[in-house]
Amino acid sequence: MPNSTLSQKQLPLALLLRILLPFAAGYFLSYLYRTINAVLSPYLTTELRLDATDLGLLTSVYFLTFGAFQLPLGMLLDRFGPRRVEATLLLFAAAGAGLFAFSHSLTELAIGRGLIGLGVSACLMASFKAFVLWFPAARLPAVNGWVMAAGGLGALAATAPVEAILPLLGWRGVFASLAALTVAVAVALWLTVPEQAHHTPANGWREQWRGVVEVFSSPVFWRIAPSSAVSQAAFMAILGLWAGPWLRDVAGLDKVTAANYLFWAAAAMVAGFLGMGQVTYRLSRRGLPPLVVAVSGMALFMLVQLALLLKLEPPWPLWVLFGFLGTAGTLNYAILTQAFPPALAGRVNTALNLLMFAVAFTGQWGMGAIINRWPAAGGGYAEPGYRLAFGLALAGQLLTWLWLLPSLRRPTN
Repeated sequence: MPNSTLSQKQLPLALLLRILLPFAAGYFLSYLYRTINAVLSPYLTTELRLDATDLGLLTSVYFLTFGAFQLPLGMLLDRFGPRRVEATLLLFAAAGAGLFAFSHSLTELAIGRGLIGLGVSACLMASFKAFVLWFPAARLPAVNGWVMAAGGLGALAATAPVEAILPLLGWRGVFASLAALTVAVAVALWLTVPEQAHHTPANGWREQWRGVVEVFSSPVFWRIAPSSAVSQAAFMAILGLWAGPWLRDVAGLDKVTAANYLFWAAAAMVAGFLGMGQVTYRLSRRGLPPLVVAVSGMALFMLVQLALLLKLEPPWPLWVLFGFLGTAGTLNYAILTQAFPPALAGRVNTALNLLMFAVAFTGQWGMGAIINRWPAAGGGYAEPGYRLAFGLALAGQLLTWLWLLPSLRRPTN
């Protein structure tokens, strides 16, 4: 069977598609599940009488179970391979979506949402693992960008397209359909993706845990990871949930127009996933370190958030920039893995994911608790709550960005 020493040109197109497309479909679903509540929030709050705190907790449970599984996930991927692990976990996501579709209480919804987070927790990391097995290192930035762009398309699908089909299916029908689609992707992964020959784990569980400890005890990890975790957590918490209510309550947009804003922000995110890596690669060839690009991108992302808080006009371009520049923090995946031995790459990525999703869970729920303290007289929530919640997220990003700056003056390896 082919292995990672093959060039992309030597890999037949049919085999390339058998590897790439099922994993891309899985990450598409992962991001769709992650962001869909931004559009569904008014329907959930109306039918189930949820307040902002309930909505924040419900949506953020995805991040809790997703992040909590990252460390064992890295070891499972190394031991059993990406095809088996992701296909199996997606069945949990399908079960969660099915439960969500038929739930009538916050507890039932939260359990379903938690199962979804657990079930899609492998989608990106399994893709990265599979691509390392099948593609040479020089091709990894491109194929990684493709699968991350598929996630951006999932975020796109969770905006205006979902809003358009809600009158036909209702939010319960949407989740029932997603459950069926998730099973189909799991089956495709199991039956379509080829197994890498002679793939056996190099180390036992104890040795793999030592690698995890090495990552978490590294000063380099703790210098770089916090900025990426906080930046991405704010990006996911806002675009995945609170942007929708903000557009309706603060900007005064109707549901359809708000969904269109979210659509273009998600489209810009796709462009960011595809474009940030290419920009970093081209600038690095001119001698500009990737960390400089990441630091600059996160700084611009903070400026866009400040402009939104100040309600600068027009808002539509600001949300497009929000979607594009919000991807800058993902550059630190590649930056961090290059600071460690290749054998630790999977555990470095899952360690960063764990930190990122723990912050995202806390941030999304915390934003809801803050926003909930300022209910509006006519329904929804008042601007001061959003301003404080978004402002605290921005302050956290600034502090971790300042913590990262000294890394620009010394090498990361």
